[in-house]
Amino acid sequence: MTSLFREARRRMLGALRGILPPQCLACGAEVTSDHGLCPDCWRETVFLTGLVCDLCGAPLPGEDEGRPEHCDDCLRTPRPWRQGRAALLYTGAGRRLVLALKHGDRLDLVPPLAGWMERAAGPLLVPDLLVVPVPLHRWRLVKRRYNQSALLAAALARHTGLRHIPDLLTRTRATPSQEGRDREARFANLEAAIRVTPRRAAALTGARVLLVDDVLTSGATLAAATDACLAAGARDVSVLVLARVAKDA
Repeated sequence: MTSLFREARRRMLGALRGILPPQCLACGAEVTSDHGLCPDCWRETVFLTGLVCDLCGAPLPGEDEGRPEHCDDCLRTPRPWRQGRAALLYTGAGRRLVLALKHGDRLDLVPPLAGWMERAAGPLLVPDLLVVPVPLHRWRLVKRRYNQSALLAAALARHTGLRHIPDLLTRTRATPSQEGRDREARFANLEAAIRVTPRRAAALTGARVLLVDDVLTSGATLAAATDACLAAGARDVSVLVLARVAKDA
């Protein structure tokens, strides 16, 4: 999708909002305010608040007592990043929103979804944080026309005033889809697939990095991106995703 087409689409949507009543982000039903959810979709959307895993944002039983807690997945699989958060559970209306952004050209979803991510990212946001999206391979980018993770990262950076480098990381090979693969296959599929863009490498020296992606399943993609950042001299890496796949999914 070209920048001119995106701008025309944005203007058209803006004009329609001035004529039509606000619509639910997930199903299109009439709601009382822009960027809202109808009652049915609200009930289906699981926002990850309260006690969550400090490494992946998965919900945990109990009360938040101010100390880091980790889920079974993160205890079994060591994570190279320092902390992680997710805005939503990848289920119900949350899943529909992710898929609409990823495959449905719903770029109007980027601002509100990035706002939800910003609220979830509270503990991760520190001064001088460098916001970096997980990259798409160039052939997949041509096919899809945009990188949804880069759009979310850019919106988050605008909201927070943090520095954003959209092309800091690159995919060195076109990896097959992760869908349908088990944990071991997902990690093997991403081995050596993400590298730091050489002309951007200097920005990583001593940097604190916030990696942004749309969905966390096994963590293989974020682990590969984190390893690339740390190998290039980053001080530490945190991760932020729009949605976390349920552990029993």
